[in-house]
Amino acid sequence: MKKLIAAWTLCCTLPVLASQKKLPLATPAEQAKAEAAEPVAEREKAVNDLLQEIWQNNLQQSPEFASSLGDKRYNDKISDYSVRAYNEELAREQQYLLRLAAISPQGFSDQERISYDLQVRELTEDQEAAEFKEWEMPINQMGGIYSTYPELVRQLSFDSAKDYDDWIARLHAIPHAFDQVTENMEIGMEDKRMPPKYLLEQTLAQVRELAHQKPEDSPLAMPLQHFPASIPQAEQQRIRTEMLAAIGKEVLPAYLRFEHFLEVSYVPAGRTDPGVWSLPDGERYYQFCIHRETTTNMTPAQIHQIGLDEVKRDEAEMLTIAKKMGYSDLKSFRAAVAANPKLHPASAEALLDAYRGYEQGMKAKLPTLFYHLPKASLEVVAIPAYRAKNAAAAYYEQGTADGSRPGHITVNTYNAPERTLTDVEAIAYHEGIPGHHMQISMAEEMQGVPEFRKYVSYTAFVEGWALYAERLGKEAGFYQDPYSDYGRLDNDEWRAIRLVVDTGVHSMHWTRQQMVDYFHEHSSLDETNVQSEVDRYIGWPGQALAYKVGQLKILELRERARQSLGTHFDLRAFNDEVIDSGALPLDVLEKRVDGWIVAQGGKLPAGAL
Repeated sequence: MKKLIAAWTLCCTLPVLASQKKLPLATPAEQAKAEAAEPVAEREKAVNDLLQEIWQNNLQQSPEFASSLGDKRYNDKISDYSVRAYNEELAREQQYLLRLAAISPQGFSDQERISYDLQVRELTEDQEAAEFKEWEMPINQMGGIYSTYPELVRQLSFDSAKDYDDWIARLHAIPHAFDQVTENMEIGMEDKRMPPKYLLEQTLAQVRELAHQKPEDSPLAMPLQHFPASIPQAEQQRIRTEMLAAIGKEVLPAYLRFEHFLEVSYVPAGRTDPGVWSLPDGERYYQFCIHRETTTNMTPAQIHQIGLDEVKRDEAEMLTIAKKMGYSDLKSFRAAVAANPKLHPASAEALLDAYRGYEQGMKAKLPTLFYHLPKASLEVVAIPAYRAKNAAAAYYEQGTADGSRPGHITVNTYNAPERTLTDVEAIAYHEGIPGHHMQISMAEEMQGVPEFRKYVSYTAFVEGWALYAERLGKEAGFYQDPYSDYGRLDNDEWRAIRLVVDTGVHSMHWTRQQMVDYFHEHSSLDETNVQSEVDRYIGWPGQALAYKVGQLKILELRERARQSLGTHFDLRAFNDEVIDSGALPLDVLEKRVDGWIVAQGGKLPAGAL
């Protein structure tokens, strides 16, 4: 299934047998036979039943994901990370594809056809990904088995003794999971599929921090901080004793063994070149990553050029602001911003408060941008300390559909006084409302669609929407402070820079220093963020391309609608149309918006639809 919005995605992707090929779908003759055999309603029901079966399999095979959604059926279980389990899942998905191919979607309703096509697309992409054996490189500085469960526990609710016992059962299972992942990594070493050595050194530092904590200080012991009053004191003591024993006698020793494996065997074997091109079949793998992350077939060279053009456009707009502020060029303006203490947070709490303030202001303006608003609430919280040094400036963590856990803008407060405030407003809109929280919550709250549609995440759509949301803030009358408006453009340029440096390192053999130098030449991003961002792109090939590619497509479609509908164009209706069907591949989004334009009485340019 397509990468879902979950913390453990990095270490449990579904790659498997490299020898498997894409399965053919039904021939026209087979489809015609199916159409004659069953009416549309029966075929739609058959597909929906199968999609529900696939969804339930996904929850069962990924119990951590199920738990993050508030589904407690598998709270005492963890994923099977073995190669055997990967192969079995791939085989199941092959059978699902064959069963879907046997059902013709001819005559389906719009939403039913989207669900059918997306499920086929998701399963097919997993088959394609298998060739590149991503399971052989399951960790880097951004996450993996070592961070999966410390992050998961923050998403769980502990309302009864059973919730605590389920978590203890998971703790007992973690050491075996470490053994499975370690075995996969050893296979990766043999196949020369290794992350860069310097990123693994950062990973080792994170593992070491978690491995050498006292059991009671471990994030895995977080549930012991607060017990519900309904649990008797004697039961609380039993739970405390058992949980701390499991952490101290089983889990932490597993972390120590993993630390030793990394230090002695794995890190020294890390690859030297940062670009994914240096892996076996690296160039083809990067093209696959581009397709998966952007849902386009653009080449690295095409994307690189778009990045160069967008950087130039953003810098022209920023220079206009700089000159209005009395500076002759961007270099002197950026230096002044960096040296101005008023443009840096005085403390971690001041940084969090800045995000909260912008979110409150935007919340009041949402009815001018949308007809439909999400029900889910939103909170601003600090990032866990063990992740802060190597994490991005902020990220979004989705809440649960039932409202029991709100969505979170998780802010990196590490080294807070050295961070700038100029980009906080744009990041707040990106991660919160009208960005990720708005789009993801609306998807979660969709009715009448298969469950997988509520949680699937096409990066170009999700991140493209969030970057588009930064611009919506400008159109809603925000960014009144010129420094903040400059920060908005600097943020946009930051995403354009990603197109240049990501393709630079993974396709054009750039060094890490070339990436850093390009950032410094074209961005006022602070040093802490430059370093972590560059490492992120190296560790996550292609993902950073999705933001700008997705944003540009949404803006292109909006301009097409505006030109076609003229005075009848309704921004709120357009925005609703973009996000009311959940995350979509960009080509599917384009067809959907084109259909909407026609339905509104507009005409499309030649070749569209």
